[in-house]
Amino acid sequence: MASHTGRRATRRSAGHPAQPVASAPSPDDAPDTPPDHRTDGDHRSGGHRSARRSAPRAAQRSAPRRSRGRRIPGGRAADGDSRAAAARRRLLPPLRLRHLLPLLVLVAMMAMLMLRGYVHSEVLADHRIRSEAAADHVPRKILEGGPVVDTRGEKPTSMDVPDRRIVLTFDDGPDPRWTPKVLDVLKKHHAHAVFFITGTMASRYPELVKRMVDEGHEIGLHTFNHPDLSYQSKKRIDWELTQNQLALAGAAGIRTSLFRPPYSSSASALDDSSWPVTEYVGSRGYLTVLTGSDSEDWRRPGVERIIRNSTPPKGKGAIVLMHDSGGERSQTVRALDVYLPQLKSQGYRFDNLTEALDAPSAHTAVAGLDLWKGRAWTALVGAADDLTGVLVVGLAVIGFLVFARFGLMLLLSAIHTRRTRRRDFVWGPDAPVTEPVSVLVPAYNEAKCIENTVRSLVKSDHPVEILVIDDGSADGTARIVEDLGLPGVRVVRQVNAGKPAALNRGIANARHDIIVMMDGDTVFEPSTVRELVQPFADPEVGAVAGNAKVGNKNKLIGAWQHIEYVMGFNLDRRMYDVLRCMPTIPGAVGAFRRTALNRVGGMSDDTLAEDTDITMAMHRDGWKVVYAEKARAWTEAPESIQQLWSQRYRWCYGTMQAIWKHRRALVERGPSGRFGRVGLPLVSLFMVVAPLLAPLIDLFLVYGLLFGPTGKTIAAWFGVLAVQAACAAYAFALDRERLTPLVSLPLQQLIYRQLMYIVLLQSWITALTGGRLRWQKLRRKGQVAAPPGEPAMERGAA
Repeated sequence: MASHTGRRATRRSAGHPAQPVASAPSPDDAPDTPPDHRTDGDHRSGGHRSARRSAPRAAQRSAPRRSRGRRIPGGRAADGDSRAAAARRRLLPPLRLRHLLPLLVLVAMMAMLMLRGYVHSEVLADHRIRSEAAADHVPRKILEGGPVVDTRGEKPTSMDVPDRRIVLTFDDGPDPRWTPKVLDVLKKHHAHAVFFITGTMASRYPELVKRMVDEGHEIGLHTFNHPDLSYQSKKRIDWELTQNQLALAGAAGIRTSLFRPPYSSSASALDDSSWPVTEYVGSRGYLTVLTGSDSEDWRRPGVERIIRNSTPPKGKGAIVLMHDSGGERSQTVRALDVYLPQLKSQGYRFDNLTEALDAPSAHTAVAGLDLWKGRAWTALVGAADDLTGVLVVGLAVIGFLVFARFGLMLLLSAIHTRRTRRRDFVWGPDAPVTEPVSVLVPAYNEAKCIENTVRSLVKSDHPVEILVIDDGSADGTARIVEDLGLPGVRVVRQVNAGKPAALNRGIANARHDIIVMMDGDTVFEPSTVRELVQPFADPEVGAVAGNAKVGNKNKLIGAWQHIEYVMGFNLDRRMYDVLRCMPTIPGAVGAFRRTALNRVGGMSDDTLAEDTDITMAMHRDGWKVVYAEKARAWTEAPESIQQLWSQRYRWCYGTMQAIWKHRRALVERGPSGRFGRVGLPLVSLFMVVAPLLAPLIDLFLVYGLLFGPTGKTIAAWFGVLAVQAACAAYAFALDRERLTPLVSLPLQQLIYRQLMYIVLLQSWITALTGGRLRWQKLRRKGQVAAPPGEPAMERGAA
C-alpha cells in the first residue's frame, strides 16, 4: 500500500497482536504549504488506493499553476478562455458511463414494465363493445351466406363448410392452463382445429402456439389486444394485425391469412359498424372466419348443453365456436372428450378450415428479418414477464425488510431509551467520566466553518484539548485558527494526505487517552463532549457514536436530510446499540478509547468510509460500541443535489468497501464471528439491499396509477407511508424534535429516495465494474454557526 506524506499509523487486522499507533512528526516539522493534491469534501484524499491514483491528476486540474519564469503571450486571453471553458464544464459536466448506467437501468426497467403492461392488455387496451346497429349497407348475400367471408376481391363472397365436416375453432388463447388440456383431447381423438390467437397471449406463451402448429392445427388472428375494431381507426387495425403476425412469427415462424374479429358472431350478425372492418381486413389479404354454431361455453352452461349447442342439425357442416382461454374452461375440456368421439361415430370429420374447404394452407413460412424480428419480440416479452416476476419478488422482499426494520427499530429503540433514561442509569462502574479528553478536528479548506467549530469546542463544559489538524489547506484554515488565540487549541499542519492520515497524526499528538473526533464543519453543544465520553465508564466500551443532527434544515433538501438523520440514522443507532452491532461511528461526532484505536491499528485508508471501517474493526476486536443520544452535534448538510450526490455516493461506496473488507468475520469465531453473523447481514440488508429495492414501492405505485388497480395501489402506498410517518414521529419524539418537517415526508419518499436509489445503484455499478471513485470537495457555506438556541459566535471575539 502506498504511503502518505509523513509516517503513517501501523495497522493490524482484528485478531492480530496489538500494535501502537506510530508517532507522527511534530507540528513544526510540517511545512505550511499548499496541498500536493486536492480531494474530498471531508478533508480526505489519500485514503483509498484508487482515490490516491486519480487524485494527483485532479489536483493538477484544480491547483493554481505556478510560473516557471516564462511569460505566455496573450496570457490574459488564455486565462479568460480557460475560465470560460471551466465554466462550461461546470454547467455541463461530462457524462461518464457509470453516471449513465443507473439511468439506463431505470429506463430499461420502465420500458420492460410498459411492455409487460402492453402484452397483458393493461396499456393501450380498449374494452368498449359497440351495441347492435342497422345492416343497411351489408350485402344480403353475405348476411344470408356462410360463416367464411371473403372480401379480398372486388365482390365479397361467402362460403360454408361441407356436410359432415366440422371445423372446431378456439378463441382468445393460448392459455397456459387450458390450451394444453384442449390440445391433449384433440390429439387423443386425432382431431384438428383452428386456434384464433390473440397477440398478447401468443407473445407470452409462444411454446403453445408452436405446439399447435406442430400438431397440425391451423392458426388464425384474433387481433393483438382484443378490441372491438368498429371503434378503431384503420391505423389501429393495421397495428393490431401486424403485431399479431409478429407474435405468430416469433412463436411458430409462420404467417396466417385467417382472421376472426373480436366479439363477432355469425354472418347474419354483421351490421353497418362491423362490415366496413370486414371489408378493410379483406383488402389487407385476410379471410374473415365467423361462426356457424356457438357452443356458448363461455357461459359455462354444463357439458351436455355445450355438446348440444355445438352439434349441427341433420348432418350439416359447421364452424363451431369454443374457447381455450378467457376464463375457467374445464367444462369445455370435458365436453370435447365426449363430443369428439360421439360425432365421429356419426360420420363427422374434424378438420382445419382449409382442409374442410379443400383450399391451400393458410400458413406461410416466415424467414429472414421478419423471422428474427418475431423471435426478438417474443424474447423481449419473455424477459419483461421474467423481470416483472423478479420485481414482484423484490417488492415482497422490500416489504418484509421495511416492516421488519420498522418493527425492530420501534421495539429495540424503546428498550434502549427505557434503559438509558432511567434515573438511576449509569454507563459503568467508573462513572462519571471527568478526565480530560483530546478533540481532533481534521480540516481541509474549512475557512468558512472552522472558527464556528473551534469556538463551540472552547465553550465545552468538559475539560478538552483541541487539536486542529490542517491537512494541507490552501485557504488559510490553519492561520484562521491560530489568529483566534483561543486557550487549549493547537494546530497541527501536514501536507495534504487525507482524513485518515490527519486523524492518525492527531492521535499521535493527542495528550489524553480518550479521543473525540469531529468534522471541520460541525459545532458542538457545551455538553456534547461530556455526554459523549460518559460511556467510557464501562471498560468494555471502545467507541461511542454521538447524535449527529442537521443544522441547516431550513430548506427542502436540508429538511429531507433532517428526517433521514433523526429517523434513519439515530433510530437505527438505538437498534444497533441493543443488538451490539453498531455499523458506523459518525465522523461528525464520535469518541474512541486510545487503547482500542491502538489495537486495531488506527484509522485506515483502505476504504472511502473510514468511520464505518474503524467501527467494524472495533466490533471484530471485541469492543462494545454504543450510542450516546444526548451528545448532539450540528453539522452542515449538503444543500444542492450535486453536493448531496457526491457525499452519498462516497458513503454508499465506502460502506460496500467496508462490508467487503470485513467479510471474513462471517466465518470467524469469537466477537468477530458474532459481528460477522449478526452485524454484517443486518448492515447489508438494511443499508445496501433495502435502499436498492425501496424504489420498487414507488415504481409499482406509478404502474398501478397508470394501469390499475388504482384504488388498491394508492391505499397500499399510503399504508406504507403511514407506517413510515409513525416511525418518523416516534423518532422525532425521542429526539425531542418538532414534527413540522414531517410535512415534507411524502415528497421525500417520492423524490429523495429515488436520488438515493440512483446513488446506490451507481455505487453497485462502480464496485462491479472496478471503477475508481475520486474524492470531491463539498462546498461549505458556514451556515451552522452555533447550536440551536445559542447565539451565533461573532468573528474575532476572544
